[in-house]
Amino acid sequence: MRPLALVWRTMLILCICTILCREIMSPRSKKPRICGCTARGKAFKPTGIPFSELDKIALYPDELEALKLCDLDDLTQEEAGRRMGVSRGTVQRILTSARRKTALALSGCKALVLEKTLCKEEEVP
Repeated sequence: MRPLALVWRTMLILCICTILCREIMSPRSKKPRICGCTARGKAFKPTGIPFSELDKIALYPDELEALKLCDLDDLTQEEAGRRMGVSRGTVQRILTSARRKTALALSGCKALVLEKTLCKEEEVP
């Protein structure tokens, strides 16, 4: 009987620790990115297919900005990070997500919908 009580006590302690760790170690909030790229439309879609029939993929302004800076303006990820106010690693993650979404939309006949997110307007000196 004693080993069973010890097992229950250990499980209870582990459950309490898990709950406390989740509350203490919640993820940080997103840092606002500086986004100067303004798209003129709200979505890009394949022609000939009604928008209501398409699967939609959300593309956020920071993803569009990272694509523009790195692929169109030929900046390094480090330079793009300085312009956006984030680290190079963050730019790399944003860029990977944006490229994957864009490739999926183009190859799978899906709509890219430009969503709003935490972005500051580009600061003009």
